[in-house]
Amino acid sequence: MLKILTYNIHKGFTPGNRRFILHKIKSALQAVDADIIFLQEIQGKHSSRSNEINNWPDTTQFEFLADEIWPHHAYGKNAIYAEGHHGNAILSKFPFSQYENINVSYMKSASRSLLHGIIQLPGVLAPLHVICVHLGLFSFERQRQLVKLVKRIEKFIPHNEPLIIAGDFNDWLGRAEKHLCHELGLNEAFKSEGGNHARTFPAWMPLLPMDRIYSRGLKVSNCQRLHDNHWTGLSDHLPLTAEFDLK
Repeated sequence: MLKILTYNIHKGFTPGNRRFILHKIKSALQAVDADIIFLQEIQGKHSSRSNEINNWPDTTQFEFLADEIWPHHAYGKNAIYAEGHHGNAILSKFPFSQYENINVSYMKSASRSLLHGIIQLPGVLAPLHVICVHLGLFSFERQRQLVKLVKRIEKFIPHNEPLIIAGDFNDWLGRAEKHLCHELGLNEAFKSEGGNHARTFPAWMPLLPMDRIYSRGLKVSNCQRLHDNHWTGLSDHLPLTAEFDLK
């Protein structure tokens, strides 16, 4: 069994940036104990916040969250600015054989990338491909980014090797289905199990299905939206989990 989680952590702040709660997010993630975690909006560096906030970690946010449970991690910058940068990260209990961050930005004011890693699972012959995504806010932007994602998969991922794509798609209208399901033969965990995408935004009253877990070559055995009071105040998104039967 392989358990994965995807979560937009909003740089470790509560909605509205009122409080820094990265330590609470760490405890919550550790309690779930997923094998692989896909994170979006994770702060790689921020010079002023690291000096102003008392409990800002001494390491990067992804290293801080990965500590004790996930010894292997990959990070890809999305947005780079004078005070630092933020982006996507993948935390894993299993080693990466390689990873690459692919720039899919179309506007300097809204930098985006795809973080593609390859993980060798114990007892599994074929490598597992994992792609963490955070797509743009505008429809025309997302469509171009999805085309780049499809081309990346068709060029670099053999059809007989398992694939998981997870993250914040900003795709409340479901237009990613054409590219990922119809063209590539992927299944979205919540839609295949329950008929609908999970609503994850805003966390306190989730109306929009922004976050997704797509897969190919793996069988989903369970999926959950984590939406109790423990999670609703940690970020503006809710996390999703899925379990896959490796047999």
